[in-house]
Amino acid sequence: MDKPIHLFSYPKYWASCYETAPFLPTSRAEMDALGWDACDIIIVTGDAYVDHPSFGMAVIGRLLEAQGFRVGIIDQPDWQSKEPFMKLGKPTLFFGVAAGNMDSMINRYTADRRIRSDDAYTPDNIGGKRPDHAVIVYSQRCREAWSDVPIIIGSIEASLRRIAHYDYWSDKVRRSVLIDSRADMLLYGNAERALAEVAHRLAKGIPITEISDIRGTAFVRKNLPVGWTIIDSTRVDHPGKIDPLQNPYASDEELAAQSGGKCTLQQGESEGEVVLKFSPRHERNDRSKTAIRLPAYNRVKTDPVLYAHTSRVLHLETNPGNARALIQKHDDQEVWLNPPPIPLSTDEIDSVFALPYARVPHPKYEDKPIPAYEMIRFSVNIMRGCFGGCTFCSITEHEGRIIQSRSENSIIQEIEAIRDKTPGFTGVISDLGGPTANMYRLACKDETIEAACRKPSCVYPGICQNLNTDHAPLISLYKRARALPRVKKILIASGLRYDLAVKSPEYVEQLVTHHVGGYLKIAPEHTETGPLSKMMKPGIGTYDRFKAMFEKYTKKAGKKQYLIPYFIAAHPGTSDEDMINLALWLKHNNFRADQVQTFYPSPMATATAMYHTGKNPLAKVDYKSEQLSTIKGLKQRRLHKALLRYHAPENWPMIRDALKQLGFKQLIGSGSGCLVPATQPSQKGHRSNTPRKPSRPFATKHTGKPKALKKSRPKSRR
Repeated sequence: MDKPIHLFSYPKYWASCYETAPFLPTSRAEMDALGWDACDIIIVTGDAYVDHPSFGMAVIGRLLEAQGFRVGIIDQPDWQSKEPFMKLGKPTLFFGVAAGNMDSMINRYTADRRIRSDDAYTPDNIGGKRPDHAVIVYSQRCREAWSDVPIIIGSIEASLRRIAHYDYWSDKVRRSVLIDSRADMLLYGNAERALAEVAHRLAKGIPITEISDIRGTAFVRKNLPVGWTIIDSTRVDHPGKIDPLQNPYASDEELAAQSGGKCTLQQGESEGEVVLKFSPRHERNDRSKTAIRLPAYNRVKTDPVLYAHTSRVLHLETNPGNARALIQKHDDQEVWLNPPPIPLSTDEIDSVFALPYARVPHPKYEDKPIPAYEMIRFSVNIMRGCFGGCTFCSITEHEGRIIQSRSENSIIQEIEAIRDKTPGFTGVISDLGGPTANMYRLACKDETIEAACRKPSCVYPGICQNLNTDHAPLISLYKRARALPRVKKILIASGLRYDLAVKSPEYVEQLVTHHVGGYLKIAPEHTETGPLSKMMKPGIGTYDRFKAMFEKYTKKAGKKQYLIPYFIAAHPGTSDEDMINLALWLKHNNFRADQVQTFYPSPMATATAMYHTGKNPLAKVDYKSEQLSTIKGLKQRRLHKALLRYHAPENWPMIRDALKQLGFKQLIGSGSGCLVPATQPSQKGHRSNTPRKPSRPFATKHTGKPKALKKSRPKSRR
């Protein structure tokens, strides 16, 4: 893996002679005030423009501004015509098109495919301000506006649709968004490094069609380059073949063993270089000139097994240290994906967060509230990435599994900026976190091992012995942050990885004593082994250990604080019996969930491949592999969600019917082992259905499955 160019080492573009914009311009009047005759780059986004480092358009815009470019923003344009896309004039370099911080389909639809009436990224929380598949629609309008201007697409929507993907809303496999948008290039992941390089090359007059070697980019090509080794991974299960195709799943050690050789890790001649050497019996291809051919779009759209196989290969090629390029044919075009970008260094990510953000929404919105901004304006993002690998989540596929942490000084400076400059600050920092609250500065103990690793998770099925789990840097950060003058409280609102937390009792004590605002959210997701193994989440016993520590330190601090666990209904691999067991666990522990979530198949997630195909891409996939239970029917999805809210009377009729069908009549009644009553409450004097919080949640210890389900029972519906 070559050492990348430092993000802020490029010679600045000539337009750096202009002063820094108080806000990136969104109108010609603002451009005139800055003295600009044109924008070099125009960013089109589905979100309202908030000039804050938690909003993608602001990060990308300010980064390009720091490189010397004139950057304008077209936010939430009316997509019915090309005119709104022409209001800033013709960009001299390119359009950058993004759906926003959220996928436009997830933003607009619920898990039951119902249109949402709100949008947290829009002033006044008004829904309907962005189209379905916003990246495609915006790109088409940009092309209509200025047909000769390059279009580069990005954001999480484009990132997670970079190859053929299952689309939950149409229940079919769609082509790569690069094909449907007709864009010139796609940037995936956190794209600062790739975007800076592309922008400077275009500024030098290099045509975008000649830019093909930048990590984290995808593009369409008619012919494959000369001098590359192509590994054919378009088929599965070839019994009887004498010379089998090279297995793209295999580790280097496995590849060597297949040929009777050995793989040893040795230091190369240059410092820090790692060379994997094989015995003469195994010849290894140069990864930097090797690409894996995935099954074509026309195959995966009709063959679930090939789709699952493709998902598995994609997820195994996500480590920047050893990932190879991927190719997928779409009719007569080849979608080419370069390996993932190299993560930013601490110095680089500090510089990104130090850019001159106004930290407030654009003044044109006046006093209209933007809920997404209200939620994060007093919070600080301390890191990027996640090595958890939860199959229902796409963070790893987008941000990568290597944690990119800011320095302690950078974080403290941002807290001080919030304290001194952000309107309405009352002394409370609402969060110091990120994708996961307690992965700050955690990484593999050995960079050479990290570069060679192909595991999808560092913490499943157990915490890797090579993972550094030292929470000391995070504890130091917490102590320094809460000692700042005029900072009254530092809360932790990001999700906590409790299987890591239990490795550091000191961290749990610091967290519980100083940083919990009465309730702490964590996500066991389920209690049963079947669904947990498909989620790649730890067993409920780990939750019990964390709960014991939480209660111990809460008592020691003399406080009343409670855990709020989150659970998922209808995840692939979950049976009706699993959900009944989870409901009994909730009741046994005296917990009533106010809000629950139903599994939402987002593009590219491993669990989405499970949902669509009924296969498990966590293991080798072929036509004989085990078929998973998937919950697709609306009735069954609603039942699983209802079981999580077993205490709500409106759910009792549905639950009673299901218990009778499944052979669990003994769970209906008023006994201590029952799940729901036999009758509905009378309307007269009926209390509100809003679940009240228990005075002391989880007072009893979970001791395994309730006796009612230990006996043999009929199989659940599929």
